[in-house]
Amino acid sequence: MSSTANGRTSGTSGTWRNWGGNVAARPARQVAPVSVEELAAAVRRAREDGLAVKAVGTGHSFTSIAATDGVLIRPQLLTGIRKIDRKAMTVTVEAGTPLKRLNAALAREGLSLTNMGDIMEQTVSGATSTGTHGTGRDSASISAQIKGLELVTADGSVLTCSATENPEVFAAARTGLGALGIVTALTFAVEPLFLLTAREEPMPLDRVLAEFDQLWAENEHFEFYWFPHTGNTNTKRNNRSAGPEQPVGRLAGWFADEFLSNGVFQVTQWVGRAAPASIPAISKISSRALSARTYTDIPYKVFTSPRRVRFVEMEYAVPRAALADTLRELKAMVERSGLRISFPVEVRTAPADDITLSTASGRDSAYIAVHMYRGTPYQSYFTAAERIFTAHEGRPHWGKVHTRDAEYFARVYPRFAEFTALRDRLDPERLFRNDYLRRVLGS
Repeated sequence: MSSTANGRTSGTSGTWRNWGGNVAARPARQVAPVSVEELAAAVRRAREDGLAVKAVGTGHSFTSIAATDGVLIRPQLLTGIRKIDRKAMTVTVEAGTPLKRLNAALAREGLSLTNMGDIMEQTVSGATSTGTHGTGRDSASISAQIKGLELVTADGSVLTCSATENPEVFAAARTGLGALGIVTALTFAVEPLFLLTAREEPMPLDRVLAEFDQLWAENEHFEFYWFPHTGNTNTKRNNRSAGPEQPVGRLAGWFADEFLSNGVFQVTQWVGRAAPASIPAISKISSRALSARTYTDIPYKVFTSPRRVRFVEMEYAVPRAALADTLRELKAMVERSGLRISFPVEVRTAPADDITLSTASGRDSAYIAVHMYRGTPYQSYFTAAERIFTAHEGRPHWGKVHTRDAEYFARVYPRFAEFTALRDRLDPERLFRNDYLRRVLGS
């Protein structure tokens, strides 16, 4: 790499690929700025050269939301905590900071985010720009925990936003899809470090769906995994605890989280891909392999877990009241279709929030995520699942596979026009364009 006034620019750009392996792009150049000033200069230069600009994090999106043949901004040098404000209980962090580094740094300071997703490989800006979320009765997505943000806009200027400063931009840019500018810093609400007790327990799917409202109401964070071709689930309840801390033992943790959830699971995926007819039998065994366990630890060690088996994913948010019907329809579709599905279906929830294009914008939501092992044909399964999700006015995760377009989003997002009008104002020449944004937001 050679250093320039516009950041660390790669002379030969090469091909960029996402984590799931289903998206590739060949940008004209890649830039790794070391400061906001360098990033803004790179944006201005791209505009002068007539090149589109996209920022990319760790590539954990399964859509082409970050793909470009123009200038690819790599924010890996824009990392670290800028400021901790213990009076306001906020932390300001550079956009390229991986969530795992933020979580560990906050824990060392005796602080934590309130809620988080189930993996923490993403950058903070990539995670929030696509609406990454965990599960929660009262606490919402990572984006909903943002109290302020800094944005480089299409003319290379730096905009600071909060509920009181540029509030209309703040309302949208917390989940901005990379369409409004390039996020350079985020300020999150934090709280004193706390303990969570996790209770993991197998449960029949019929019981989970029959008692879902009660399970949701009685637990701060409830989620479950349904194993297709079976009537079995594994449930997880996370609730705050007074302690004492009782983490999973090293050997037990390795056995459950590495050996079973990654090692054995990887082997079953290989077997399933080679011999699809074996998948229902494997699923029945897999769904019984994980036994009940309870442990208490700091939040990021409870909320997140390693994901080493690579996959492709589709996830939709449906109204929470529609969850049981939607999942029953999905199960019936799998049973009559002849499809062989080796990956569990993940179900989580989030309360309504006030972010313009958040998947939980204005409505209590349940998330249903379907996965297929990387390299396995997924189109038939995802197409059939998407037909069910959209019948319930589902909203797809912005970073996961879907086929919806601007016309559809204008129907399912009451504030869609508000977002596109803001885009017209901030980026009238579409510097931050790509094919994905053209499809989901219109030209």
